[in-house]
Amino acid sequence: MTGSAGPPAQALRLTWVQPEDLLGHELHQAAQDGRSPAAVAARWRAAGGPEAPLRAGSSPTPVSPYLRVLAEDLLDELADLPSTSAHQEPTGLPRIRAHCADWPAPPPVPPPVPGQARLEAAWLGRAVGCLLGKPVEKLPLRGIRELARATGNWPLHTWFTARGLPGHLKEAYPWNKRSAPTSLAENIDGMPEDDDLNYPLLNLLLLQRHGRRFTTADVARLWLDELPAGRTFTAERVAYRNLLSGIEPPRTARHRNPFREWIGALIRADVHGWTNPGDPGAAAAQAHRDATLTHTANGVYAAMFTAAVIAEAAGGASDVHRCLGTGLTVVPPGSRLARAVRHAVRLARSTDDFDTVVDELHAVHHDCHWVHAVPNTALIAAALTHADGDFTGSICRAVSGGWDTDSNGATAGSVAGLLAGDPLALPDRWTSPLKNRLATSIADFDGIGFDTLAHLTQREIRRP
Repeated sequence: MTGSAGPPAQALRLTWVQPEDLLGHELHQAAQDGRSPAAVAARWRAAGGPEAPLRAGSSPTPVSPYLRVLAEDLLDELADLPSTSAHQEPTGLPRIRAHCADWPAPPPVPPPVPGQARLEAAWLGRAVGCLLGKPVEKLPLRGIRELARATGNWPLHTWFTARGLPGHLKEAYPWNKRSAPTSLAENIDGMPEDDDLNYPLLNLLLLQRHGRRFTTADVARLWLDELPAGRTFTAERVAYRNLLSGIEPPRTARHRNPFREWIGALIRADVHGWTNPGDPGAAAAQAHRDATLTHTANGVYAAMFTAAVIAEAAGGASDVHRCLGTGLTVVPPGSRLARAVRHAVRLARSTDDFDTVVDELHAVHHDCHWVHAVPNTALIAAALTHADGDFTGSICRAVSGGWDTDSNGATAGSVAGLLAGDPLALPDRWTSPLKNRLATSIADFDGIGFDTLAHLTQREIRRP
């Protein structure tokens, strides 16, 4: 034995759950939802508390035990502040429906079940859009544009590549380090694992085990059984922690969860739309039961909007503008999300250059985190509108607009793939690199094909 003590141990920095990191995000959330956090913010700054991490899930260095305890106390104090937006932005389904004068009625006659080819195109579209956005996730808009232009890929029309990329751009805008090895054009070999695909798989399991009358508690139990904690992020990770602490839904969405209006519930909504073809009201209600495990208000509306858009398309609608309009019927019209989507659609319809649309959206939503549901849902709606539902146009516009690039590409791809109606209608350059193979850590799905997923989805539609 030697007398060396070895290198000092590094502090473990857990992303998305450390109180000192959550507080900065909660201060921002409070300002957005109409509370008055100035006094709490002043106490935090006076004590030397850090700002919220801009793009990462945790701050780089630990804080003192005192600051951590103070952050926990201040999180609870912020939760008790009254909100001026609470009336216009309820979370409970009865109150949401009371705000929605045009809530869609059930169809008088059940529409035909979507064909397996159409559902396969939707699954493929979701995967392709996600994969296109993965290498530039977390990059600023300027970086996305410069990387694409430098390789002759602007306006964006195909996969990102590092081939021929100048060294100064590689250094200035490094690819997402987790994704580049599997998502740049030269590296794609099947669809790699991503939470944007894991959650649809979980929701297939949810329907298989509990049917369409599942409860939010059923969602929670399924996650604890099948979802590795390390595969959760933002609101989902906080809710998972809350479950393990003995907190039950829907309080899991509210307790020390500053991410409750971010994009996580939206990316879980597709299966709810696919399995309620032609019944957007039922799809939205189903998405609501899922979303309220982790989200409130606008975070829930984003999921309901997406589920309703997809249900309208799954029922046979071929006009993307009609589908987006249907999505708005399940969102309280005075909410921030409804206002943002209406603005994005108007902008996309009246502006020829999509870069101009994106610049305006970024200017309007400059105070939102890049994972917040409001700007990302607006961007998805703008991309689908501007591309008129065309598959390549929709996913490329969604990804080229920045923010949560892989999630936005996935949702735009799901809608546009469903509208395309057949895998053969999707360009081969998008689908062939996926090799009909999806990697995942969820249950027994690893390596499953998109054709098989379409079959399993269709079976849930037919289930009584």
